[in-house]
Amino acid sequence: MKKFDVAIVGGGLAGLTASIYLAREGKKVVVLEKSSRFGGRAITTNRNGVLMNLGAHALYRGGEAISTFEELGIQIPGGIPSTSAHGIWKNDVYAVPTDFRSILSTPLLSWPAKIQFSHLMLKLGKLDLHTVPKMSLSVWAEKEIKDPMVRNMFYALCRTTTYTYAPTIQLASSVLKQIQRSMKEGVLYVDGGWETIITKLRDEAMNAGVQFMTNKNVVEIEHCDYIQRIRCSGDEIFEVPTVVITIPPKEACKIVKGAKDTALHIWKEQSVPVTVASLDLGLKNLPNLSHQFALGLDQPVFFTNQSRSAKLSDDGTIVVGLIKYHNPTLQVSNYNEDKIMLEHIMDLLHPNWQQELVVKQYLPKITVVYDFPHIGRIENPGPIIPEMPGVYVAGDWAGQDELLADAAVSSGKQAALQILERGKVTN
Repeated sequence: MKKFDVAIVGGGLAGLTASIYLAREGKKVVVLEKSSRFGGRAITTNRNGVLMNLGAHALYRGGEAISTFEELGIQIPGGIPSTSAHGIWKNDVYAVPTDFRSILSTPLLSWPAKIQFSHLMLKLGKLDLHTVPKMSLSVWAEKEIKDPMVRNMFYALCRTTTYTYAPTIQLASSVLKQIQRSMKEGVLYVDGGWETIITKLRDEAMNAGVQFMTNKNVVEIEHCDYIQRIRCSGDEIFEVPTVVITIPPKEACKIVKGAKDTALHIWKEQSVPVTVASLDLGLKNLPNLSHQFALGLDQPVFFTNQSRSAKLSDDGTIVVGLIKYHNPTLQVSNYNEDKIMLEHIMDLLHPNWQQELVVKQYLPKITVVYDFPHIGRIENPGPIIPEMPGVYVAGDWAGQDELLADAAVSSGKQAALQILERGKVTN
């Protein structure tokens, strides 16, 4: 049996990032992926030349993911979409303020509300997040924002930047940090979809000597003092000193023997997965060119034309994405009603869009993140499971105060750095 220093369970953003840092420092690394493709939720489907992610994706410029990619020498091609936006309110579409001129012209706000909105935007840009106590987003918003419409706009912005609709439990400081980042740096839409990111990470990992194995479904990980015994379907065994687990916390608890008596069980119990209904469309033409980006103000929905900044087809087909956010603190949505709602949003924004339709992808329930900073978190997860030296975790749920892809990439990097540091100590 071939000897490896580190086995990484899962070939998504976190696992690939960790593998590069480890392999570049001379570690013999194997990545075990249960499916036939690497990337996890960052894969891109190719539908007759039209490239679609699993829901609308965006990289936050200035975030941990992009800074890590740059540190690794990886350049991600894409474009920065404009900030011009519309809001959907009471089944109608309005321009929403994104700069001083649009604040003055919007019909959605009274004059006192326009002043309050301007003050809020200035405050958000300058806010010292260290001064924000541990509280939920809704508590912070109710205290700081008096006008109901300004509050609606603020919550819409929060949903869009975090992909999460849970204001009563989201940690205010984490959300405000994400809003500051979006205001200062904006986002990047990736040419070729997020498969481009996965391909670049995997190429770097292969160049560093990482070995990849697909269709390796890990069914059990047994921790011993100096070795981790990994059993895959078919009873194939890998024995390594170190393992990095990048699968969701509930799945990790199932396969780690003795997990109930460890911090991993706590992290699983406190995790709050977030899902959305996602509708992606390929269109020959966009019926209303002024509606490129829209936020629901009285309903948790979102629309974006991804092709306005990224190349996602060879023949000019326009790829747009719509999302209905599910509130994880409430009863699960009716998925058929979600689809009807999203198609209705398209009717509002782009009448006769179905005549332009080339391809459609509907995902009734896609997980966008397996956990996030919230007031119910007892402790931040990972990277090491304290009761099991040599067993590490990473993934979007294992970040500290990062969110989404930033959490996945950052946690993968931190797991790798801790493994390397531990190796220096033991040597």
